[in-house]
Amino acid sequence: MLVIAVHGSAATEAVATIDRLVSCVEAISGVHALVGHLDVQRPSLAEVVREHPQAVVVPLLLGDGFHRRVDIPAVLEGTGCTLTEGLSGERDVARALHSRLRDAERRRGPYTRADAVVVAGAGSSRPGGNAGTEACAAQLAALLEYDGGSVPVPVVPAYLTSAGPTVPEAVASLQAAGYHRVAVAAHLLAPGRFTRALNGSAAWTVSEPLADHPRLALLVLGRYESARGTRALRAARLAC
Repeated sequence: MLVIAVHGSAATEAVATIDRLVSCVEAISGVHALVGHLDVQRPSLAEVVREHPQAVVVPLLLGDGFHRRVDIPAVLEGTGCTLTEGLSGERDVARALHSRLRDAERRRGPYTRADAVVVAGAGSSRPGGNAGTEACAAQLAALLEYDGGSVPVPVVPAYLTSAGPTVPEAVASLQAAGYHRVAVAAHLLAPGRFTRALNGSAAWTVSEPLADHPRLALLVLGRYESARGTRALRAARLAC
């Protein structure tokens, strides 16, 4: 059994986003997936793994903060479940973010691109908890450079809580430096209070969250495949 561990949210848009991720995982692989929530929603992760001992649990987390290193291992203790790594630092997260950024730019105009980018992560006070956002910003910068263009696009990480700089500070700093089209690339999984905060920022454009991007489904399946030694991704790779 594949169990996807998610934070949980009261936002109906977040529920729909995670549902699309699960549907994508199942459609491209045939692997049945369940969702276990750490907060707010049911079923809880504890309830799901109690019903499915020996499951492979994939944390749908973009950073290695408290949830990944403390909360989830505590829930899984004694269940016989296999806990995989989260998604922190994976290049396909940056590729998904790049895709979402291009979509956001096209909404502003077919031939216009950002001249600076803030990669907005949730933020963590735990040592190493922001490494995923930092890595994603560096990887996105490399992807934008590969895209072409004679002028490099600065890409900086920023955070919505527990760390700095904040997203408004990063946007304001780039604007003060003379950049007029500062985009915010949301290094976030699903809509909720963080994405609402971004949409209220002074950014030129803001990208959509990442959980229902096909690359995230492939990453989740990759974690599952590695843990189980299966070939669940063979059909998925052909389909994508």
